[in-house]
Amino acid sequence: MPSYKNLTGRLLRRNISAAQLAGYAVANLVGLAIVMCAVQFYRDAHPGFDQDSDSFINRDYLVISPSVSTIGTITGTGAGFTPEAVADLERQPWTRRVGEFTNADFNISASIDFNGGGMQTFLFFESIPDEFFDIRPSGWSFDPENPEIPIIVSKDYLALYNFGFASSRGLPQLSENVINKVPLRITVAGNGRIESFPGRIVGFSSRFNTIAVPQEFMQWANARFADPGETRPYPSRLIVEVENPGSPQVRRYMESHGYEIAGDKADSSRASYFLSVITGVIISVGAVISLLSFFILVLSLSLLLQKNRRKLTDLMLLGYSPNDVAKGYLPVIVITNAAVLVCGCIAVSVGAMLWKKGLESASLETSSLWPTWLLGAGIIALITLLGYFSVLTTVRRYFHPS
Repeated sequence: MPSYKNLTGRLLRRNISAAQLAGYAVANLVGLAIVMCAVQFYRDAHPGFDQDSDSFINRDYLVISPSVSTIGTITGTGAGFTPEAVADLERQPWTRRVGEFTNADFNISASIDFNGGGMQTFLFFESIPDEFFDIRPSGWSFDPENPEIPIIVSKDYLALYNFGFASSRGLPQLSENVINKVPLRITVAGNGRIESFPGRIVGFSSRFNTIAVPQEFMQWANARFADPGETRPYPSRLIVEVENPGSPQVRRYMESHGYEIAGDKADSSRASYFLSVITGVIISVGAVISLLSFFILVLSLSLLLQKNRRKLTDLMLLGYSPNDVAKGYLPVIVITNAAVLVCGCIAVSVGAMLWKKGLESASLETSSLWPTWLLGAGIIALITLLGYFSVLTTVRRYFHPS
C-alpha cells in the first residue's frame, strides 16, 4: 500500500491552487521584506543618534538649567532649581531619577609649567553624585589626607586650548594622553583661607561641558572654603535620567517650565525618537501584511481541505491519523516559506547596499546582516508552525466532526 506521503502528495499536486499559493508567497515576501529592511535600517542609522562611546554620561541623561532672565542679569541674582521644582520633575512619568550639580562656592585657579614657562587661569568646578556617571576613570576619588584633585574636562575645552590659546601663544599642543600626565597646581581661596593642591586631569568628555571633580572633594571644599553668606541656596543645573530624551512629553515639559537643555541633546534625541517611531510604524505595516498573507495561506489550505473532504474521509477509513494527513501538507508550506525567506534576505541585502553609500557619507557604517536574517528566519519559522497547526486543527475537525 502506498505511504501516506505519496497519497497526500498526489492529492496536493492535483488540487492545490497555484494562483492562491503565489498570492500568499508574494504577500508574505512583501511583508517580510518591509520588516527586515526597517529593522536593518534602524540598526544601521541609530548609532548616529547615540552619544559618543567615550562619553561618561549615557544617552538617557539630560543636563538642564533654568533660563537666565534679563532681570536676573541686571540684578545679579542667579536662577536655580527650588526643592519644589526638583520634586515636580521627579514626579513626571518619564523621569527615572534626578541629580543635582554642586557648584564650588569659592575661588579656584590652576597653574601649569612648561619647561620654565607656564600659564595660570581661573577655573570653576562642579560635581554630581557618583552614581550618575556611566564610567569613572582610575583615581576618581578624593582623600583630604592625600589631597590630589582628579578632574574631568570637556573635550571642547582641550580643543579650544590646542587650536586657540596654544597656537596664538606659541605653547605646545597637548594630546589627551599627554595632558593626563601633566601635573596641575590648584589654588583654592575663600572664607579667609588660601591653599594649594596638586591636580590631575584623569578623563575627557565630549558631551558634558563642565570641569568635574569628585563629590567628596566638593563637599569637603565647600565646608572649608565657602563663605556662609555667599553660598548658593539652589542648584543651577540638574541631571535628569529619562526614559526617552526625544519624547514630546519631555520637550513640552521643558519648554513650559523655561528649562534649557545643554548642547544638542534635544535635537539628536528628538531625531532618534522620530526614527524609532517611524521604524515602528513601518514594521507594523510589514507585520500586518505578513499576517494577512498568513490568512491567505490558511484560507487556501482550508478551501483545499474542504474540496477534498471526501478523500480525507477515505484516508481516515484506511487507517490514517490526522497527524499523518497534516504532515502531507507540511512540505508545501515549508518549501514556499523557505523560498520567501531566501527572497527576503536578498531584498534586505540589496536594500543595505543601496543606503550604504548615504550612511557612509554621514560617517556611519552598516551593521552585520546576520541578526536581521535570523529575525526573518524566526518570523518564517513561526508562520510555518502556525500554518501547520492550522491545517492539523482543520483535519482533526474533519476526522472527528462534533
